[in-house]
Amino acid sequence: MLARIFKPARTAMQSGTAKNERWMLVYEPEAPLTIEPLMGYTSSSDMKQQIRLFFESQEEAVAYARRHGIPHRVEKAQERKVRGSAYADNFKFNRVAPWTH
Repeated sequence: MLARIFKPARTAMQSGTAKNERWMLVYEPEAPLTIEPLMGYTSSSDMKQQIRLFFESQEEAVAYARRHGIPHRVEKAQERKVRGSAYADNFKFNRVAPWTH
């Protein structure tokens, strides 16, 4: 019953940084997914896969796991790389590729 503590990435529909400061505790799957032969549904007998706990900081998540005796692994957060660019760069004289419609 190993838990993973990490900072989730923003969704594809999200351009800002709102709600990205929270840390999440999820359990690693203990049982593999199985395919139901008649209908083809994917299921699992592991109910802990459905648990997602959110915390305001990494320290709170680690303290919760230690307090409840949950073995855990902390994944460090990946920082977002922002490239600076300006709209005027589309029209500069020394562009690498020609700008046409």
